[in-house]
Amino acid sequence: MLDYDLEAAHYDETRGGVARAGAAADAVLELLPADCAVLVDVACGTGIVSELLTAPGRTVIGVDPAAAMLALAQPRLGGGGHVVRGDATQLPLATGSVDAVTFMWLLHLVDEALVASAIAEAARALRPGGMMITTVDKNAAQYETDSDVGEILRPARRELAPPASDDVERVRELAATVGLKPAGLAGYVGHGQGRPPREWARRVREDITWTRGADPARVAEICRALEALPGQEVRRADPVYKVAGFRLGGK
Repeated sequence: MLDYDLEAAHYDETRGGVARAGAAADAVLELLPADCAVLVDVACGTGIVSELLTAPGRTVIGVDPAAAMLALAQPRLGGGGHVVRGDATQLPLATGSVDAVTFMWLLHLVDEALVASAIAEAARALRPGGMMITTVDKNAAQYETDSDVGEILRPARRELAPPASDDVERVRELAATVGLKPAGLAGYVGHGQGRPPREWARRVREDITWTRGADPARVAEICRALEALPGQEVRRADPVYKVAGFRLGGK
């Protein structure tokens, strides 16, 4: 996993910046009850999304293990919240004390055991009727674009990649075990995340984890298909990411 203390200084500019953060925050707000008074943004990073979740009468608490990230997040939250150094599996929160817990861009980074622990910890911290909101199928989205590149990468990933830790169906199953019920889906465009075919071919050869152990002949076949597409330097459609909401019990 990346060293997020080292990544902090240039994290936002390499991840779609304000445009992607705004789109992500809008998706969260689409699912978030308007009367949410205390929201905890877990793995808040630089606070670029957390800031946009603040509202009159709402306190936003950013939690992250990286001190350098929190140093950037605190000024963004200003008087509408604060930051705390902590871990998704051991939140520094009293049981039943918050109205919402959000996981943006987190569950896809950890294994299923940690996903299960994070979901259980969110349920512990929530009040009855509270909401957990999280990105799901995060990495899958970049291979599922409505484009000629997507038509090549979609079946290749389904053939070669292991099950994702943030697979939406698996997240639903884990949520159900701790009393969290599905409460809606939203989506947002990952601004600046689309790539041209030539870049995708390079990534398939060098960077993608699920192609590293694949048959080299199959990898070469995928790359040839990508390199045969027109507009080799033309960026394709940005991915559309999913955000899922889960409510603790009934309300």
